[in-house]
Amino acid sequence: MAAIVCVGELIVEIMRKQVGVALDRPDDFAGPFPSGAPAIFIDAAAGLGADAAMVAAVGDDDFGKCCLDRLRADGVDTSGVKIASRYTTGTAFVTYFDDGSRQFIFHLPHSAAAQVSPDDVDESVMNGVKWFHVCGSSLSVGQGMRDACYKAAEIAHSRGAMVSLDPNLRPELLGIDEVRRICGPILEIADVIFPSGDEAAMLADIDSPEDACRQLVKSGARVVALKRGADGCTVFSAHGEVNVQGILAEVVDPTGAGDCFDAGFAIGMLRGLSLPDAAALANKAGAHAVTVRGPMAGAPDD
Repeated sequence: MAAIVCVGELIVEIMRKQVGVALDRPDDFAGPFPSGAPAIFIDAAAGLGADAAMVAAVGDDDFGKCCLDRLRADGVDTSGVKIASRYTTGTAFVTYFDDGSRQFIFHLPHSAAAQVSPDDVDESVMNGVKWFHVCGSSLSVGQGMRDACYKAAEIAHSRGAMVSLDPNLRPELLGIDEVRRICGPILEIADVIFPSGDEAAMLADIDSPEDACRQLVKSGARVVALKRGADGCTVFSAHGEVNVQGILAEVVDPTGAGDCFDAGFAIGMLRGLSLPDAAALANKAGAHAVTVRGPMAGAPDD
């Protein structure tokens, strides 16, 4: 029985070795690295000592083996990860630029990653759940994956477990109205939300990130942890607001920092820490994540 459960995409990431090399040019890559926002979250949660499980799908190929080997080595229960033998494991090619921006090419909608459905969410996976985490990226993979996330979230909510949402979606690709629509069913029951400033503003339809977070709390969230990168985070709740200082770190690979932050916060709350202390653990986990190449390579350990 897992205390923390995640449903979502499990993929490999292949990245440029050099900064500033666009993906339309021949050049060297490094990888494959196990990746996918929910997979990074669940791997970090396991590294911090949680009983953690994931529902996902990979292909019957070496990339799928790469992902499963990593999660299993870190203590994640992968009994809910199915092998979709007619599909290849999802992939993401990425390059970084000097200004900190990234460019991706994803192979997701027609990959094994997208073959998750509500039928994959059963009692054996959800028994004992205390925290269920949803990534906005998973809600955008396809209808089957989306419905699987909705189903698992409703089961967790009905059992008194915490439900969290990281709305890591790109409105320039989906449109703001579509982002709000697909996040809506999770927002209605989410106890904790982990947005960036732009994401909070988008979800609440309020320009000010701080005012947007306050509105999300008024709308029902117990906690909203506004992520500010190296500047740490601001935690909003019905009891007030607190700024928690970030941790400086040498950035080698920023992918996954936010997911590790989410895992640290979830573990902190499950341990009964105060919100500022949970946020401090989250900041530490996020800072540690950026120091190593590979989205899971810098995941925290207990």
